Amino acid sequence: MALLTADRAVVSWDSEKSQWLVRIHVGEEVILRHWKGAKDAPPQTLQADAVKTAKDEGYELAADKVTVG
Repeated sequence: MALLTADRAVVSWDSEKSQWLVRIHVGEEVILRHWKGAKDAPPQTLQADAVKTAKDEGYELAADKVTVG
């Protein structure tokens, strides 16, 4: 089964939950997922985690389409 391609993703720290939040954008749809990780994780780690999270949800996501902010 081929994965659908996500357009982009945005990773940010969710202070209320003390977890990372990734917003995966697929067309008009936005999928929100949290994961636990160090607050001071480097951007490369967060990009890799976002790509893995997207894949777990059934989407292909290129690391260069992930914004950390």
